[in-house]
Amino acid sequence: MKITFPHMGNIYVPLKTLFESLGCEVILPPPCTKKTLELGVANSPEFACLPLKINIGNFIEAIERGADTIVMAGGVGPCRFGYYGEVQKEILRDLGYDVEMIILEPPRGNFLDLINKIKLITTQNNKTIKDLVRALRFAWKKALLLDNIEKQSSKLRPREIEKGQTDKVYNSLVKRILDVKDETELETLKEEISKAFSKIRVLKNKTPVKVGIVGEIYTVLEPFVNLNIEKQLGELGVEVHRNIYITDWVRENLLPSFLKPKDCKNILKLAEPYINCFVGGHGQESIAQIVNFSKKGFDGVIHLLPFTCMPEIVAKSAIPRVSQKFKIPVMTIVLDEHSAEAGFRTRLEAFIDMICHSKEVKNIAVLSGN
Repeated sequence: MKITFPHMGNIYVPLKTLFESLGCEVILPPPCTKKTLELGVANSPEFACLPLKINIGNFIEAIERGADTIVMAGGVGPCRFGYYGEVQKEILRDLGYDVEMIILEPPRGNFLDLINKIKLITTQNNKTIKDLVRALRFAWKKALLLDNIEKQSSKLRPREIEKGQTDKVYNSLVKRILDVKDETELETLKEEISKAFSKIRVLKNKTPVKVGIVGEIYTVLEPFVNLNIEKQLGELGVEVHRNIYITDWVRENLLPSFLKPKDCKNILKLAEPYINCFVGGHGQESIAQIVNFSKKGFDGVIHLLPFTCMPEIVAKSAIPRVSQKFKIPVMTIVLDEHSAEAGFRTRLEAFIDMICHSKEVKNIAVLSGN
């Protein structure tokens, strides 16, 4: 069994670690590129979500590298993500690819159900439940560390003196985390990470604009799809915070209810005046997090969604009211295969200029006593 799975940000790192720790051979698809997109677009329904198209590109590239088994998450609710696995299976079959598709459906709070499904993948390797727990723990620690370096990088980019230094350090650290073979080595790496970031020279007195990013999880997490928005904003002097990271999604969707973050339900309550029920995907959460970012004093929010994404279209309809009530500017960006970096950068620059101008006007009003 040669396992592969789609790219979505850095999730390939803990997944590769998990399956290799359980004795499986993992075939990683190449990082998402224009070729990946072209393969996906050419072999997917025209009005399918952009994430599905990229996934198809990932799978074709991985199969050409020798993968024979695809592990794909399932989904529930109105979002079309729940159909991805079956649709992708049919597309690959029509293309003549003889691969097995293993769909891991959400356990809906039953964590043991998820563990049993993962065990099915590794039964041929004679792994025990102890081996599974050990593998899950090791993969989880890597996921936590990856989220940590992403957050640190977002704070350092707008403050760095030598432009691009943060990204160099970040990229090297992701590779190091991927290559780590045991927990002891991972603990040693933690100290090296702190030293690596501390060597980045920064403007200590600079107070950058703070912008939150919300929206559909794939477009938020995958840099190729969102045109490296965090890097671009960092270059514009903006400190970026996302509404969701890999470990957040795991805690909120895969863990039993008694292990979920205590503030998860409280944050969702912030959306109730505007969207008072689950609409699929992260639609309700996007609205809740815009309110949350406003309460935390953020200067603006960027809302990302793939073209035709129903849950985020529902959220988009509520954004004008939320933006007006909480006096926080929100820019919605719809992404598809035609999105271009040039126009994208122009929109980001205009949005940040608007925020900076608004802050200057407020500061002048305060100083003048008006």
